[in-house]
Amino acid sequence: MEQKGTAKKKNLKLKFLRELISDRFSDVWKLLSETSRFLERTPVFSHYEEELRSWRRDLQSAGENEEVIRKIRQEITELRKSLRHQGYDLSLARQNLVLDGFRNDTSLSKGFRRVVIFFGDEAVIWQAGEENHITLAELLERELQARSSKMMFSVRSKHYLWYRRKGNDLILSGSDSETKEDFERLKAMAEANSLLILSRLKELKG
Repeated sequence: MEQKGTAKKKNLKLKFLRELISDRFSDVWKLLSETSRFLERTPVFSHYEEELRSWRRDLQSAGENEEVIRKIRQEITELRKSLRHQGYDLSLARQNLVLDGFRNDTSLSKGFRRVVIFFGDEAVIWQAGEENHITLAELLERELQARSSKMMFSVRSKHYLWYRRKGNDLILSGSDSETKEDFERLKAMAEANSLLILSRLKELKG
């Protein structure tokens, strides 16, 4: 268990360094645009809005002034570094969460798979597979029971969904086991903080 934790920390450190190097060599306009798109989807956007606007204004007037461009790139890179230290995953700026109505078993022929997702106060757990949604939910319930002695997880909402990854989009659709009320609740959650959901479902493969 200790070796697994050490390996995970090492992988996270390597990922952080790769992203930092990528920031330093990315086009400054692309870097600013991606950072702005990311922050616009977070609750802290208002804290950085004026700074982002100032960088855009300075870049527009900088022309070929390499010193100004270098300074702005460094400042954006430092901001991104700070955001990562706060736990934000900036790579999610390139991803979209799409809530797309309801589907049935014919979705399998279109590349969709079944998934059941339980949302808690601080965490999200899910179970994907070939079994029907009720069976997947039962598997997830048993996993929760096995975890109960090690961690608390209070389920706030359960969702029985179809999913598919298409390019940068994670598409979620309600299944026959999902109520309209629950799906509307999920849509409201996605509108409020799609990045949080995307980060929790990052390992959900297409």
